[in-house]
Amino acid sequence: MITSNQNSKIKLIRALMRRAKERREAGLFVIEGVRLFEEAVDSNWEIKFVLYDETLSERGKKKLESLKNIEVEEVSASVMKSISETESPQGILAVLKFSQLPTSDSLNFVLIPDQIRDPGNLGTLLRSATATGVGAVLIPPDTTDAFAPKVLRSGMGAHFKLPIQEASWEEIGQVVKDMNVLIADMDGKSCWETDLTKPTVLIIGSEADGASESARKLANGKISIPMSGDIESLNAGVAGSVLMFETFRQRNIK
Repeated sequence: MITSNQNSKIKLIRALMRRAKERREAGLFVIEGVRLFEEAVDSNWEIKFVLYDETLSERGKKKLESLKNIEVEEVSASVMKSISETESPQGILAVLKFSQLPTSDSLNFVLIPDQIRDPGNLGTLLRSATATGVGAVLIPPDTTDAFAPKVLRSGMGAHFKLPIQEASWEEIGQVVKDMNVLIADMDGKSCWETDLTKPTVLIIGSEADGASESARKLANGKISIPMSGDIESLNAGVAGSVLMFETFRQRNIK
């Protein structure tokens, strides 16, 4: 049992949870909680090692027992609490190897979260992207790390089902060059009047700064959400979700 905060695994976990640079250099990221652990196992994601403590639920223990040829080690509850980023740790944490899910050769629905710095908003966008059939999420510069702990928790397993790629604007331009690239903007055409059935890219800018100059150069149109009342805008997570579900609706009308 690990009882010391100076243990090498504990030090690694702390570094991975705190800094995107450490995650990128190591090719590793950290998940915690039974739900995310189940999603990772069920998706056959490559797991480097798992730590658990005595508070782990029977549900979590059952999934843990299903593992084969993966290093599993118990830690004290105090050590688990010291490395957890949640107020109520669920008694399980895993270090996973970063793996790039493949994208289709014929993408027809892409999400670009541009300058989204709030982890909750980015996680919400990823979760909605999974639910609406987005083929790939392209993460441009100045957007928060998609594999940060808070984004992973907010995404609720989306990371294990959805191709998520960091890319420069030049690389993004090559991927989406034959698609209709739309920026969410208050001055845009209503999403109800926009044809979203053809190959579409949705760019969702931050609530504070909107879309970047690079995004605006790439786009060939703007799209808006009709609203009543005096509300000027929705937060990025909500706005992006509404537009993705409208795209999904248009593509699935019977």
